Amino acid sequence: METIVILGAGHAGCQAAFALRENGFRGRVTLVNGEEAAPYQRPPLSKGYMKSGRRDEILLRAETAFADHDIHLVSGVAEEIDRDRQQVRLGTGDALPYDHLILAVGTVNRRVSVPAGDTGVHYLKSLRDADILRGRLPQTRRVAVIGAGFIGLEFAALTAAQGKTVEVVDIGTRVMARATSEEVSDFFRHRHQDAGVRFHLGQGVAEIFRHLGNRATLLTTAGGEIEADLVVAGIGVMPNTELAARAGLAVDNGIVVDTYLSTTDPAISAIGDCAQFPSPHAAAPIRLESVQNANDHAKCVARRLTGDRRPYAAVPWFWSDQGSDKLQIAGLPGEADRQVLRGDPERNRFSVFRFRNGQLASVESVNQPAEHMVARRLIGSRSETLADQASDAAVAAKELLLHLQPGNAHASV
Repeated sequence: METIVILGAGHAGCQAAFALRENGFRGRVTLVNGEEAAPYQRPPLSKGYMKSGRRDEILLRAETAFADHDIHLVSGVAEEIDRDRQQVRLGTGDALPYDHLILAVGTVNRRVSVPAGDTGVHYLKSLRDADILRGRLPQTRRVAVIGAGFIGLEFAALTAAQGKTVEVVDIGTRVMARATSEEVSDFFRHRHQDAGVRFHLGQGVAEIFRHLGNRATLLTTAGGEIEADLVVAGIGVMPNTELAARAGLAVDNGIVVDTYLSTTDPAISAIGDCAQFPSPHAAAPIRLESVQNANDHAKCVARRLTGDRRPYAAVPWFWSDQGSDKLQIAGLPGEADRQVLRGDPERNRFSVFRFRNGQLASVESVNQPAEHMVARRLIGSRSETLADQASDAAVAAKELLLHLQPGNAHASV
């Protein structure tokens, strides 16, 4: 194999390029960046970067690192994959030949659907989005956030801390409903309310009326009105599958890959947010939107392409910083047949252990980083977990490893 082309220079694509070099690949590596900015981290966009505006703090790698590792960073948007000729055509007209192609093309925003369209609604996915919002915030007094997921709540916390009037509307009856238990959801709702955020839950946006200047009125499906100088939507994303579908690759809720992250074409892999993959931690193929998954996918494919073929089996984990609180999740959210609360929500430090069929399926930790690290190891062990021991507050988090893995007296975090 002489040439590997990677489409997408986000977390997954960047990690894949450097992992190939770290694993000894000596052929040509071309990384196609579809944005004008140097490859950057996305999570800080709704948090630290919104405050500082310092691009040097969010770069995925130093700008000299690509040349230092003989990675050819190319600007352009891929428009066509020619599988017969094994080449990618860019919007610039250039054609990039490949022996292997890695698709790390990410996701696209779900957009607000109202009769008059979403003109004037801002989204927060790219560096350009963040820069526009940063420019608007000094003149903004009232903020309307559509969507009570991670991005919406992170932005709500940031703007409320700046003294803005913040109102959040979501069709769900609780915040972060798809990702968290009721206990964690209720905790964060109260924390945001204590910071001045007002919620309109169980209702959507029926219409958005634009006024002179930047003012807008949101009419909710419950008949309420929200006045705002700035409207920001965080209602989720969809996998970017258009390019793959046009090339005849199998797509579903993402680009379909096997346990080795290979698509239906053995010369093409897909990784990160755009890929739907089998996981030992899920009953059916899944697609995940997380930095962990993007990075671990990239490392798995880089190993395979350099001779170390292993199925992907990493434990999923996620995080969200909202105000002064940190939420960390290990495993996959979903239905649970038993639930154990460790710690005290009243003291802002607790974890929720959720079990399915006798096994630990997920752990949500609020301001409990040590328990989060333990949870990742417990879930990764795939051993039967004892809920009674997890519920005993006298058993320190680290000791759970010893209790749940008999004979492993040297287990450590």
